[in-house]
Amino acid sequence: MTPDRTTMPPHSVHPAGNPHLADALDLAAAGVPTLPLREGKLPFANCRTCAKNACGGRPNMKHAGTCHCPAVCHAWAAATTDPTVITSPAWAAAWRQAAAVAYHPGGAGLTVVDLDNAAAITWARTTLPATRTVATTRGEHWIYQGVMQSVNAVRPGVDIKSLMSYARWLGPGTGTTANLPAVVRALAVKEAQPARKATQAHTMPFKGESGACPHRTPVYLDRGIAMAVQQITDADRAVHATVYRAFLAVLSRHGRCGCLTEGHVTRLFTAAQAKGESARHCTDAWTNARTALGL
Repeated sequence: MTPDRTTMPPHSVHPAGNPHLADALDLAAAGVPTLPLREGKLPFANCRTCAKNACGGRPNMKHAGTCHCPAVCHAWAAATTDPTVITSPAWAAAWRQAAAVAYHPGGAGLTVVDLDNAAAITWARTTLPATRTVATTRGEHWIYQGVMQSVNAVRPGVDIKSLMSYARWLGPGTGTTANLPAVVRALAVKEAQPARKATQAHTMPFKGESGACPHRTPVYLDRGIAMAVQQITDADRAVHATVYRAFLAVLSRHGRCGCLTEGHVTRLFTAAQAKGESARHCTDAWTNARTALGL
């Protein structure tokens, strides 16, 4: 049986008087990757070496390079269970400024259903299986065992945080962690669009004449991802808009044919987060681009 990794005993002594660091060490000991957050519940910005993703990304991210930066860089990808990293001098400044602790749910084998208001909580209580529940400032986190893609705004006041995302640590909560149910996974699946008229059926072909996807060539796809990453990296203003346009360009070419993998999306999100975008902003931009294209 998989242990319930959201149940951690309280840390009896705060290292250097820092309760956030103590919580991080407790989480790490329980196998939950953790990282500090600054004011506004945001991750710390990349160091100078990692600025503009010049390092290529952290090594625990698929196809993202070989960054060995000791600092708290690359947002959610910086989350770790290594106590020597958490207590290292490179992380000391971040802990001194930390306003909260976060963890990477997907890295711990978990999915968090973030309920942002009373209406969302009411919906969850009548729709989702009971599981471990953690009170938040405005609502609740419902935690399930299992991983899936992270998606914002799956319904009013409801976000899903798992892979490539982080959640604020607010205590172990109450209840028993249930397995991730199909009803939660289904929230990330966009409802089927109405069939288009026959006269429009070939305006955006999904496949080539041979029946095979015309984009399934590593060179073509990798060049497109590299161009999008470079576009984001070179942005010196309007970063939000640039990230959205880059995501839109990639999805317009590869969003319908099944070429994109988690590794490709990771590269795009890493580039955006290196420019200061939060994981939520990245997910929102990706979701908005998909919606704009009818995906």
